[in-house]
Amino acid sequence: MDRLIYTAVSGANRSLMQQQIHANNLSNANTDGFRADLERASSRVINGEGYHSRVQVSSANGGIDLTPGVLQETGRNLDVAIKGNGLIAVRDAGREAYTRNGHIEVDDQGNLTIMGKPVLGVGGPIQLPPFSQVSIGVDGTISLVPADGDVQAASDVDRIKLVDIAGGRLSKNNNGFLVTNRAVNPGSEVVRLTSGHLEASNVSAINEMVQTISLSRHFETQIKMMKVADTLAQAGNRLIRGT
Repeated sequence: MDRLIYTAVSGANRSLMQQQIHANNLSNANTDGFRADLERASSRVINGEGYHSRVQVSSANGGIDLTPGVLQETGRNLDVAIKGNGLIAVRDAGREAYTRNGHIEVDDQGNLTIMGKPVLGVGGPIQLPPFSQVSIGVDGTISLVPADGDVQAASDVDRIKLVDIAGGRLSKNNNGFLVTNRAVNPGSEVVRLTSGHLEASNVSAINEMVQTISLSRHFETQIKMMKVADTLAQAGNRLIRGT
């Protein structure tokens, strides 16, 4: 009976973990630049004498799906989308973090931010002087026309830090940004941007809903197995008591 319990409980726990991952993906189906989380599982033998036949399923970090999302035109100069591989560097919790969300905003002090986090440039967080026009080049170079509107005085003021990191090295922090086990990673000269566009989430809402329904059925099956195990245990106890 206890082997059946181990099987049912570990299966139910895995279904719950998977549900959380797919629910989070589904809730971010409309979040610009969101990368879907993946899930994987591994088996683990229970330690202890007499338990060698008991195996539990353990969920583990399956990595991140870096499949590009659809580019959507916005016409906004400070919206940028990455073409192909690459990430935009920001500062989060005192270290570098990365995102595919290119919706850049400018605060009252001229600081560039993405979701409230400073955008990093060549020498650190980017702060712009007063300007009347701004544009971002394919390599991340930021060009400004001064506040007085003198087009002849237009100049390049900084360059957004872009990186190209393999998906296997990336994980998500508590704020949803991508990070590696290194606090700082080198910039890339090959990552390219397209301005006036944003990249949509790479989550398929239909696929996530189908997975959620399937996992719900799996969970119900595991609960039924627990009830069967309890029924078998009670029958065994009655046999031992001779009733």
